[in-house]
Amino acid sequence: MSAGHVKLKPQHAPKAPHEDPRFLESTPARPLRILAEYFHPLVQLKKEGIADTIVMFGSARINSHETAQARLTRLKERKTSKLSDSERAKHRAALRGAKNALEMSRYYEEARQLSHRITSWASTLGPKPRRFVVCSGGGPGIMEAANRGAKDAGGPSVGCNIELPREQKPNPYLDRWVTFRHFFVRKLMLVKYSYAFIALPGGFGTLDEIFETATLIQTHKIKDFPLVVVGKEYWRPLLDFLRGRLVESKTIDRIDAERILVTDSADEAVQWAHDAALRQFGLSYGPRIKRRWVLWE
Repeated sequence: MSAGHVKLKPQHAPKAPHEDPRFLESTPARPLRILAEYFHPLVQLKKEGIADTIVMFGSARINSHETAQARLTRLKERKTSKLSDSERAKHRAALRGAKNALEMSRYYEEARQLSHRITSWASTLGPKPRRFVVCSGGGPGIMEAANRGAKDAGGPSVGCNIELPREQKPNPYLDRWVTFRHFFVRKLMLVKYSYAFIALPGGFGTLDEIFETATLIQTHKIKDFPLVVVGKEYWRPLLDFLRGRLVESKTIDRIDAERILVTDSADEAVQWAHDAALRQFGLSYGPRIKRRWVLWE
């Protein structure tokens, strides 16, 4: 070896881009992650033989009646005589919160019952392909209730989960779920296979789903499928704003508000989805029932 010649050390070949976690998590690779989030659910649903879904969503913070009742009972049984004034104030606030949670738990039970009815009806349509499978956001609360009702009825139960700082984690009643990072891809997937959206009481996320879907229907970006809102008393202020301020101000047309069915009846919600599937999407099974629901009473 000649003087001054440096022996090079062997170098390891770099990983292929699709095998490099650092690259896949980088900003330039975001389009790849978005495409993966789009195609992965398509593959999973095809493997499960799922043709279409009915999406149910609502608050992740609403507990079952059993859970809410147990929390209230614990608080009522706690001895407060030795608590400080500030601790008593916190206990009273917790007690008020627990009573409200118990009242709101009826929507968990309604979601569970509604999902059970939908799944029982869908099971009569045969397993190949699976029709009107209940799909939730995959997390706790109302989403859990929806998946739980489907399981109670012996049907499949799927969810489109998403990464969030709190609350969101796959509930134990899911057969299959896909986890998303991007909200807009998750929303696209929820709409893509759905024949109906059923919303129960919820917060910002529920409002977002309701109005984004209503906007897509209004602008003819998707077919006019059923948009059902369960819980008349809970949604009353919002509905007054819709049919009052917005319609009277001509910022929406009356027909835009009429697209939303507002009900407290599980039978009515199931019938609405059933009728629309026959009417709007041209499915041939079952009786055709001509009926038009509006939110005005």
